[in-house]
Amino acid sequence: MTADRIKEIALKQFAKNGYEGASLADIAAEVGIKKQSIYTHFKGKDDLFLELFDHVTAKEINFAVDYLDRYRDRAIDQLLYGFLIQYQDCYEKDDNTKFFLRVAFFPPSHLYEVIVKEGYRYLDTLKTMLISVFDQAIAEGSISPDVSSEVATVAFLAVLDGMFVELLFGGAELSLKRIEASWFVYWRGIKK
Repeated sequence: MTADRIKEIALKQFAKNGYEGASLADIAAEVGIKKQSIYTHFKGKDDLFLELFDHVTAKEINFAVDYLDRYRDRAIDQLLYGFLIQYQDCYEKDDNTKFFLRVAFFPPSHLYEVIVKEGYRYLDTLKTMLISVFDQAIAEGSISPDVSSEVATVAFLAVLDGMFVELLFGGAELSLKRIEASWFVYWRGIKK
């Protein structure tokens, strides 16, 4: 139970303050234990951080899988635009998504390779899922046959990245403006 509580508090601290700004002493204090007690459950800050990152990355992948499965019967434009809006909502309400994006964009320098590798695993998984969505949309005639599923996917991921950057730096209101403008141009470029 203590390990779970440590992870819960650490997630909030890392999501809010990043790796450098979160301290084991602060995490321990909020849990109500001594800093040394953390070492009973984790080898150190890196061990705790990486365990959380693995868990959070899995949750982000599950979010995408669940969303695309749950709404697979929607029209492709509604499915994709809804994905952007749902992801923005997750960032606003969920420390997992805040932690994931913060770490993906600002990894601790000494853990850079590990974080980037996991970040690409997430992107590759998302790309694979989206390519099949676009293959189906092309087959149904919902998007232009002049746009390959690969190009449509990569361009959509660029829209998603733009939203992520604005969430991190500008907040929800500016992010929504970026989503709306990017989506308008993106959808106009791929629709039939």
